[in-house]
Amino acid sequence: MDASTLLRDQLRDAHAALERTVAGLGEAELGWIPPGTANPIGATLAHVVVAEDVLVHAIFQGGAPLLASTWAGRTGLSEPMPMPGPGWGDYPAWTRRLRVDLDVLMAYAHATWASSDAWLGSLADDDLDRALDLAALGQGGRTRGWAAARLLVAHCDSINGEIACLKGLQGRGGYG
Repeated sequence: MDASTLLRDQLRDAHAALERTVAGLGEAELGWIPPGTANPIGATLAHVVVAEDVLVHAIFQGGAPLLASTWAGRTGLSEPMPMPGPGWGDYPAWTRRLRVDLDVLMAYAHATWASSDAWLGSLADDDLDRALDLAALGQGGRTRGWAAARLLVAHCDSINGEIACLKGLQGRGGYG
């Protein structure tokens, strides 16, 4: 199996696991603010979907993310997620203000995931070895392969664990 196929399979599995974990959650569960500084499920889910959209479309491909093009105004989020840079300081407050329409967010997620899958499917192993400047994300110089494995697959799996924990704190089963 080549590396791009392996990454594709892993990302598909991570997406499916995340989708099972959030299935059936209502507005109360999505917006519940946990004690301490942990973020609500809705903001956590929004974060992983928006991050993948921006990574694949803007950083990996140099284009516009779906949330700024074909999915503008249709992400299921009450307000846009702050991005790294001058507005990033508002992120903690945003997580508390955000309201999520799960069905609409998942439609946007499916579009994002399909686009990610198509992009990964278009790559040869040599493409994964290409250098990528991730200094804006605090990651310095990496390769596309590293970024896909770490910032797409591992990020999605990590977020799934956070959401499972947040469900458990609300008395719901964790993983779906």
